Amino acid sequence: MTEHLDSSYPSDICLLLWAFAEQLWLTTQVVPVLSELEHPATIPEDQLGAALAYLEVLWIDAARRSAQTDAAYAQLDAAATNGDRALHQKARTYHAAVRDLRRAVARRVARALAGPACTAARDHDHEHAGS
Repeated sequence: MTEHLDSSYPSDICLLLWAFAEQLWLTTQVVPVLSELEHPATIPEDQLGAALAYLEVLWIDAARRSAQTDAAYAQLDAAATNGDRALHQKARTYHAAVRDLRRAVARRVARALAGPACTAARDHDHEHAGS
């Protein structure tokens, strides 16, 4: 996935750009879908499966973006700190914040994707318990 990193830019700038892109994707694409799924009354029942499938696709893309961000971090980590140390530190700090956001969103995605499956299994068990 590092084939998308442009080595003509300093590694700290690359990391800042990739981290910003990942943060933007998570907050504008993934989180709004999650918010709707966390409040099931906002989604008609016949559209719930499509919303979950869409979340899965968004999450696959989020994973690709996180790999690119982490590759940029690895590139910064491997680079000699010859440039602006303050910018290097800001890039590292921003990466850490985006990584924390990624983890928080990942927990929510896991709950959203597991929720309907758990509910369906529980309903199935209750149907057969009465038989």
